[in-house]
Order: sequence, then C-alpha cells, then structure tokens
Amino acid sequence: MIDNRLRSAQKTLVMGILNLTPDSFSGDCILKAEDPVASAVQQAKQFVSDGADILDIGAESSRPGSEPISAEEEMLRLIPIVKAILSENLPALLSIDTYKSEVAQACLELGADWINDIWGLQKDPLLKKVVAEFNAPVILMHNRSQSGGVDKDKVVGASYKASSYENFILDLESDLKMLVENAISGGVSPDNIILDPGIGFGKSVSQNLQIIKHLDQIKSIGHPILIGPSRKSYIGKVLNLPVDERIEGTAASVAIGIARGADIIRVHNVKTMVRIAAMTDAIIRS
Repeated sequence: MIDNRLRSAQKTLVMGILNLTPDSFSGDCILKAEDPVASAVQQAKQFVSDGADILDIGAESSRPGSEPISAEEEMLRLIPIVKAILSENLPALLSIDTYKSEVAQACLELGADWINDIWGLQKDPLLKKVVAEFNAPVILMHNRSQSGGVDKDKVVGASYKASSYENFILDLESDLKMLVENAISGGVSPDNIILDPGIGFGKSVSQNLQIIKHLDQIKSIGHPILIGPSRKSYIGKVLNLPVDERIEGTAASVAIGIARGADIIRVHNVKTMVRIAAMTDAIIRS
C-alpha cells in the first residue's frame, strides 16, 4: 500500500532526484564522481537532511535524444548504490525510476519501496506483474513522446516535440485513466497508484503550462498526483534561460502545482523546494 505518509500527510511530499546517468540533462551526474557509491550516499543523506520524504534513483537517462541502455547495464549502475543507500536506513522512501521488469524486481527484492515508470507500465508488459507481486506503489507517468521527436535550442537545450492532441487536457485525462485501468487489470492495487501527468514529455510549452494550471482536473481522477517540473525545458523557453538558471521557474511551477492539488513534487533542489512547498502548504491549508 502507498505509505501512510502520503495518505495522511498534512503536507506536500518532496522527492529528491538522484541521477546515476552519465548524460543527465540537468548536469547532476553521480556516475561522473570519483566514487559514485559514496557520492550517491552523501547526496541521499543531504537530501534527507534537507527535508526529502522520497529519494528517486534512476540509471537510464530520459533526456531528449538519449540512447536506451540494457537492463544489465542499468542494474550495474543501480544495484551497488541501492544497497549502499538502503544500508544507511535513512528515514525516506526509496523509489526506483525504471520501466524494466528485471530492474524493478531486483531493486524491490533489495528493499526499495516504489517504482517510478515514465512509460506508465506500457513499455514492459511484465512490469505490472512485478509491481503487483510486491504490492508496491507505482508512479504511472503520461508519455506520448517519440525517441526521434526532439527539438534543439542553443539556450534551452533539447526538448521532446509535442505530440498531437484533439483536446489536450481531456486527452491527457483519458490517457491517464487508461493507464490506471491497464495497471489494475494486471493486478496492481488501485491504492498503490500515483499519477504523473508527464510535464516535458511530448508536450509543447503551452501544454506543460496547462498541466499545472488544470492540475485540479487531473486530480479528479482520484489518485495522488506527482509533478516533475524541475529544470524542465518549458521553463527555459518561457524565461529564455539555460538549465542551471531555472530554479525560480521551478519554484513557481511547484507552488502553483501544489495549490492545484499536487501531492508530491519531484525536484533537484531539495532544500529550496522543501521551503517553497512548506510555505505554499501553509497558505493553502490555512
């Protein structure tokens, strides 16, 4: 079941991003450290000290234009770090960002708590069986992006081209409902489903902004909502800023997202966003 911290939370939960990829769009590549395991543990401890409720560890880049890696390579990157972080017994949930059933099973067997699938259990049909067997919470992300559909900009960097929609919010809502139905049909408990509208994946700048503006409509589907606006290209395009200067745009997205119903925010700058979430919570829950 989804951890009671989410069901009974009087605050927005903060998920800190730990990238184990050598080509992360945000430049926070733990694998480039001299000792990646020690670096990952240090970052995990810092995130928890800064207020993170969840640590999300990913070893395959979802950066526009990135190349997929094998399950074997993904596990080579993940397993030593998952073991090391779990051995610290940190007071935070451990989420694994993967769409591969073999990777998910290996990490859940080690003691990881959640699975975060950017393809919403659509890419690997065996993953929903693994999630169901472990009774693990799973984040289902909306994603119509195409691997070849990438736009490039000198300032903003690469971004996924927008997919076609007839009515964006209604189509997004319909797609998310289908992801839920597919998960439940595979044995996943409805109580274990978290929805992510997929900011930055197959959406235009306008569509990404609409997600945040109309998040309350998506929330009406009936499952907890996670948003991941952190440092995304739509912020860069609105403000004409590179990836390392998007903290204010992320903060605005986080604050309005929370006001519209987000339950979890997935971010890079944990300390700052914990404070922004706390202040936003104080205002909207007063």
